[in-house]
Amino acid sequence: MQRKDLDDLQVFRTVAQASSFTRAAAQLGMSASAASQVIRNLEARLGVKLLTRTTRNVSATQAGSSVLAEIGPAFDRIQTALEALNELRDAPSGTVRITAGEHAAATVIWPAIVGFVKAYPNIKIELDIDDTLLDLATGRYDTGVRLGEQVAKDMVAVRIGPDLRMAVVGAPDYLAEHPAPESPKDLMRHTCINLRLPTHDALYAWELEKGDKKLRVHVDGPLVFTRTEFILKAAVSGAGLACLFEDQVQSYLANGSLLRVLGDWCPPFPGYHLYYPSNRQPSLGFRLLVDQLRYRIERSSISS
Repeated sequence: MQRKDLDDLQVFRTVAQASSFTRAAAQLGMSASAASQVIRNLEARLGVKLLTRTTRNVSATQAGSSVLAEIGPAFDRIQTALEALNELRDAPSGTVRITAGEHAAATVIWPAIVGFVKAYPNIKIELDIDDTLLDLATGRYDTGVRLGEQVAKDMVAVRIGPDLRMAVVGAPDYLAEHPAPESPKDLMRHTCINLRLPTHDALYAWELEKGDKKLRVHVDGPLVFTRTEFILKAAVSGAGLACLFEDQVQSYLANGSLLRVLGDWCPPFPGYHLYYPSNRQPSLGFRLLVDQLRYRIERSSISS
């Protein structure tokens, strides 16, 4: 087998995993048309169709799936071997790809990595900020970030942040005209600002809890956003009640721009965790980054 065949098989694997020539090309540093031509040439040499192309998606044929099953583990072993060589160098190097939501990226990951990249300039960190719960294997991510309760049991989970808490808030002007809710059922009489979840294209149900009672309340209102920053702006403007992370509204509560309601229905819950497959053999750079992100109570106390 020639080196060109190996290179082309890597392109094929990347396209199949990404289910898109455009996304695969971005990962490979080439154009989508060039990636498509590579696949056509490879299929011609092999005499078999590897990919099925539609206007919306790209997927492996039966023959392509068979090839992927064989070459996937081999390429993984090669990658692991190359990453292991980094540990023999004077300075750790390599790339770590992370998928995380906007809130986790801003509050946990960025504060930790801003100094890390200065200490380890040869380690490249690629952070994909997306609130969708992406699959690590499909996106070829090394690790992802989710709330503790969302991490699958077969994953290694490393806590990287403190407990979190939600806050139901409204502007003083709004609450002056609408009596503050005393229980979750009172939310039905209020104008609320909704968040549309990207994963299931559904509206977020406010998760409220008090003692043994756990409720998922579907609220209503004329405003729906996909970004929490606009929900916050709308709440401050007096457009209605909002349910946001406590740290997002803390400064507004302190200066009186927002008032909190239903505080006894918003207990703390497990915060962000870094997760990755248990069968992964992490590189030195990955292990260093995990240690940097690992949550330590003493570090949190110092920084606060």
